[in-house]
Amino acid sequence: MAVQGRHQRLGHLEAHLAAHATTGEREHDRGPRRFTDLARGLNDITPTRLTSRLRQLEGAGVLTRESPEGGREVWYQLTDAGRDLAPVVDALTLWGIEHALEPPVADEPAHAEPVMLGTKVWLNRYAPSPAEGRTWVWRFPGEDLYTLRSTDGTWKLSRGGDESQAVTVVATRQDWARFLTSPRGRRQLPTTAISLEGSRAELKRFAKAFGAKLAAT
Repeated sequence: MAVQGRHQRLGHLEAHLAAHATTGEREHDRGPRRFTDLARGLNDITPTRLTSRLRQLEGAGVLTRESPEGGREVWYQLTDAGRDLAPVVDALTLWGIEHALEPPVADEPAHAEPVMLGTKVWLNRYAPSPAEGRTWVWRFPGEDLYTLRSTDGTWKLSRGGDESQAVTVVATRQDWARFLTSPRGRRQLPTTAISLEGSRAELKRFAKAFGAKLAAT
C-alpha cells in the first residue's frame, strides 16, 4: 500500500484535509483553503465528487465553508474537530507503513501532503531522536516547499521553506514516495531521481534517519 493513495482508505479528500491539520503547525498556515486549491491537490477526483465529499465533511462538523462577500471563490477550513483528526490520520498512516506498504504503481498520483505526512510519521516512528531545531526541506518541482523541523524531540511538518534548513531534498512526489516505500536494507541516497543539498555531515545524518546508505561523492 503506497504512502499516499491506496493506504488512505478513509479517502483521498479526508487524507488531504487531515494532512492540512498537520501542516498547519505554523500559525500562518492555519488559514482556509479554496475549492480550487483542493481540486488542484487532488487531480484524480472530479469537481462533482469533490463538492459532494466536502458537503459530507461539512455536515459531519469536520470543516466549515465560507463564501466571501463579493467573491466567487468558496473557502474551506478545518474545525477544531477536523484538526483533532491529525493523530488519527498519523496512526492510520503508521499502520499502512507497518502492515500494508507498497510502492506507487505506474501512473498512480502521489499528492504532496499525504506523501509528506507519511514522511513525518515514518521519521517519528523509525528515525533516531533528532537534535532540536534540525530542519529539512523538500522541493517538489512545480509544488510548494515542505519543511520538517524537529521540535521537542518530534518532527513537525509545515508548508513552505525554511532558510535554516540543513538539507534540501529535490525530487518528484512519485520518486520520493517510491523511496519511502522501498526496503530499508537496500536504500541509498542520493539517487538519479532524488538529489540532496547540504554539507556531507548533514547528508550523512539525513540518510541515516531514513535507513539509507550515503553514496560516495
